Amino acid sequence: MVMEPQLFVADGRLWRNDGVTARSFDPWALAWQDQTALPADVAPVAAEDAVAMLAAGGGMRRLPVAVIGPREPVGDQEAIARALGAAIAGLGLVLLTGAKGGVMAAASRGAAESGGLVLGLVPDEDWRMANPYVTVPLATGIGPVRNALIARACPVLVAVGGGYGTLSEIAYGLHFDKLVLTLADAPVVDGAIICADVTDARARIARRMLALDAAL
Repeated sequence: MVMEPQLFVADGRLWRNDGVTARSFDPWALAWQDQTALPADVAPVAAEDAVAMLAAGGGMRRLPVAVIGPREPVGDQEAIARALGAAIAGLGLVLLTGAKGGVMAAASRGAAESGGLVLGLVPDEDWRMANPYVTVPLATGIGPVRNALIARACPVLVAVGGGYGTLSEIAYGLHFDKLVLTLADAPVVDGAIICADVTDARARIARRMLALDAAL
């Protein structure tokens, strides 16, 4: 599990104290700003709760989180993808997928059933080719080239299982300096982080969206 830094909330704003410098989080710029001191009345908050709070407030820039994986999942990959989609929606974040079946459809279903927004980059020219859980289908007509677009568009990619297609998306993500997480026997690639479970992945997603381990 990821160890969270000490975060605080006051008057709907997120704060942190690095020992010397107090900082507040700008949810639109997704960046920390130096301040003279913490407010007098602050309450501790976990990173995941902070992301959900900021997203619910409507003032947070909604960069998407991608879930990638095979069209023919095996074992428990489909169930894991569905739980992951629900976890992303629970954070108030937008899910981005390749809009087709298998892991993509399962993650989309999990997010949609949890009230989340699902963005799908459809490789076909017809938006109707998207799975039925995609809220915003974007017909690109560019086929597998859309893998690079997904990796470029998201600060975080989570792979659930997968073969060569998923491997290409992982490689693109790492090439673009994105956080790449893997679950359920996804391809092992240096630089990608193998997560213990969906809870672990959720915590890492929250940290990245709050720019706690790298700038967005």
